[in-house]
Amino acid sequence: MTAELTVHELIAKHRPTLDQALEAIRTRAYWSPHPEHPKAYGEHGSLDAAAGKAAFDALLGGRIDLGQPGTDDWLGGEVSPYGIELGVTYPHADVDTLLPAMKAGQRAWRDAGAEARAVVCLEILKRISDRTHEFAHAVMHTSGQAFMMAFQAGGPHAQDRGLEAVAYAYVEQVRTPDTAEWSKPQGKRDPLALTKAFKPVPRGIALVVGCNTFPTWNGYPGLFASLATGNAVLVKPHPRAVLPLALTVQVARQVLAEAGFDPNLVALTAERPGEGIAKTLATRPEIKIIDYTGSTAFGDWLEANARQAQVYTEKAGVNTVLVESTDNYKGMLSNLAFSLSLYSGQMCTTPQNLLIPRDGIRTDEGSRTYDEVVADLARAVDGLLGDDARANALLGAIVNPDVKARLEAAAGLGEVALASREIANPEFPDAVVRTPVIVKLDGAKPDDEAAYMSECFGPVSFAVAVDSATDAVELLRRTVRDKGAMTVGAYTVDADVEGAVEEVCLEEAAQLSLNLVGGVYVNQTAAFSDFHGSGGNPAANAALCDGAFVASRFRVIEVRREG
Repeated sequence: MTAELTVHELIAKHRPTLDQALEAIRTRAYWSPHPEHPKAYGEHGSLDAAAGKAAFDALLGGRIDLGQPGTDDWLGGEVSPYGIELGVTYPHADVDTLLPAMKAGQRAWRDAGAEARAVVCLEILKRISDRTHEFAHAVMHTSGQAFMMAFQAGGPHAQDRGLEAVAYAYVEQVRTPDTAEWSKPQGKRDPLALTKAFKPVPRGIALVVGCNTFPTWNGYPGLFASLATGNAVLVKPHPRAVLPLALTVQVARQVLAEAGFDPNLVALTAERPGEGIAKTLATRPEIKIIDYTGSTAFGDWLEANARQAQVYTEKAGVNTVLVESTDNYKGMLSNLAFSLSLYSGQMCTTPQNLLIPRDGIRTDEGSRTYDEVVADLARAVDGLLGDDARANALLGAIVNPDVKARLEAAAGLGEVALASREIANPEFPDAVVRTPVIVKLDGAKPDDEAAYMSECFGPVSFAVAVDSATDAVELLRRTVRDKGAMTVGAYTVDADVEGAVEEVCLEEAAQLSLNLVGGVYVNQTAAFSDFHGSGGNPAANAALCDGAFVASRFRVIEVRREG
């Protein structure tokens, strides 16, 4: 295999970016090398808006042939939530052939070292970044995100999370020196002397089980963390969201080959309807690492049954916001309305339960009863989504029929404070677009508890009346402890209430946002600064991204020699 890129060239090209990423995770300050604005693309080899759309259109109805060994079938069937049949087909793998081929390239990849692996990963990310417009359409038409969200979350934000994982992987691997001279004094005798060499070695083949809603954002951290630590990576996309990850694998294979490594270090397998290939793969002895985002049921199954692998899961949780008081009532309502509406609530970080004292809250506009707060929030959501064009840009499309069914069923769970309505999308007439529903529930009624203590993924929120702030704090504790939460929010001007909420989140390991009233929302996190999940409550056993997310993907092996 002839290398078209040398590792030396890649180090010269990407080492400055890696160093900036290392500084960013140290300081937690804002930084990103990936532009968020679509107009920033179109120079230095990147695709502009027109070229990106043309590249996406050219994919439709075609085949993505990755040149992988063991391909025994071609599968497709993705239908965009906006109503377009993609018609793209992908390789299905005979894993008995593919997995040994993937393992064959690991030795050279292992021996290349942490820096070489890091800069190869950065070259992959750079080439993906250059095609951000193309990837944005792929994410939009598999996840149902509106274009701007698909562009940002599926593009630069996902790329940031991938780079963040590479930076953490590099830090952990170079923590131990390559060599050491060891000498132990022996009094009058000659000292004991050893030369010691230390090498990070991969666990084996990593499996990334992709999700439907955020295929790149949730897929890149595990993919790049495993690749940067020397492991081969097999990507098993969600059947409804194959295209973005297939394109990712295509780019990764091209870069690996050009840099002189085996392209089979990264591979993809699609699955037949009802095949359940993730279960089959997850328990193969060759699979040593698994990254999964999705339902609690399958995440629990993986943790219980994939005993040979290090398993990283992001599952379901019941995200909660406690509303006790505020000094910016309009700002609070505006912030919450946006948080509930963004991407039709189809984010693992979207608030579900709003805990509000039944006697009301204190605000800068005077006291507001529970009923008034809920009614005002409903009006804020209505105002935000009153213009259909703006609503389409915020809501996107409902990703699958299960979300639509949950939304429709929610109206029967309690008194509806804000009814969901259908919105037409002129560009995509077959898109299913719905505004959020807000349902009033009583925290003191056991019948209501069954609803608000279960995740209802989608544009469904419950305004839960509680007896007091103290009761709200205790319900928050129970929710996080028993059901998990990716995010917790609170609005309060009372130092004691704030302290109690913070203590709950510290004890139950939940990420907390306090008194957000501006342009930062509880359901958004920034790579290099914010942790996504904590790994400490039932919603997820890992955090994106910290040292623990990468450190167990490799082991350090020592070779000792006398002399």
